[in-house]
Amino acid sequence: MGSLGEWPEPVVCVQSLSESGELVIPDQYVKPPLERPFSCLSDVNIPVIDLADLSVSREVTMKKILEACREWGFFQLVNHGVRTELVDEAREIWREFFHEPMEVKQKYANSPKTYEGFGSRLGVEKGAILDWNDYYYLNYLSHCRTKWPSQPSSLREVMEEYSNEILRLGATLLKVFSINLGLKEDYLQNAFGGRDVETCLRANFYPKCPQPDLTLGLSSHSDPGGVTFLLPDKQVCGLQVRKGDQWITVKPACHAIIVNIGDQLQVLSNAAYKSVEHRVVVNPNKERVSLAYFYNPKNDLLIQPISKLVTSQTPALYPPMTFNEYRSFIRTKGPHGKLQVESLKCPR
Repeated sequence: MGSLGEWPEPVVCVQSLSESGELVIPDQYVKPPLERPFSCLSDVNIPVIDLADLSVSREVTMKKILEACREWGFFQLVNHGVRTELVDEAREIWREFFHEPMEVKQKYANSPKTYEGFGSRLGVEKGAILDWNDYYYLNYLSHCRTKWPSQPSSLREVMEEYSNEILRLGATLLKVFSINLGLKEDYLQNAFGGRDVETCLRANFYPKCPQPDLTLGLSSHSDPGGVTFLLPDKQVCGLQVRKGDQWITVKPACHAIIVNIGDQLQVLSNAAYKSVEHRVVVNPNKERVSLAYFYNPKNDLLIQPISKLVTSQTPALYPPMTFNEYRSFIRTKGPHGKLQVESLKCPR
């Protein structure tokens, strides 16, 4: 296995594979038969929650959010207060970036050490089966030098405004999540590090794929962090969420932001809130762009089940671990790293 300072093999841009005209995808993108996309439910959707209802029917809305966190781990947020023009601009400015010439994008090529920058693979296992996507990973907080692309010229301005809006949403939802667990409203925010939270963005580009039935844009995984805010492509569906033994294709509501619980929030809540598996399928005729904004605990804080939620009937399910330690599993093993962490669960 390679070290965190280097990729084990040359990194190939998936967009270049898509644009080559080849009708057969390379073997390293072909998933094992049981991991390939198959039929899923199209008549079911994840919950849609109107955030504006918090001010007019607070109790009902809080209950809807609680049920979504417990039963789905996902919900769509509408009337969230982010300007619709900004929602569209944030997504489309990254589409512009991914269509910049390759020599421009390669200036920002990343490494496994931080992942920040332009990349096309996760994990450092040699010979791993890869996902059909390119991405750009950006660190925002706390106190770091962000690796901003110089093109498009307005990208930084747009994304800084968008980041401020997501920070506002994150603080609002952590209050709701805390109250729904029977805690003081600032409990989870403090557990994340107060104002010193870790935030980052992954802009995803899923090029057209000639054999979408053989691969995935993003393998099945749960998010390792705290809370994820996903801005989906409004034209092309791709996100699928596991519900029991079924996969649900998410149909985005107009200008919605999709919210999902991450592993750290599942740990803090002692599994009252679910960090649920999800994946991305690709399209033979259309590209897809999405933005995943991660609102995470400070990386050196110890994360463990909240003591108030641990009883003789509900013992602690997870051992203490910093977010940085947890994340190291993902950086070495890719999306399947959670399986190693799951094996460390406290004995019941």
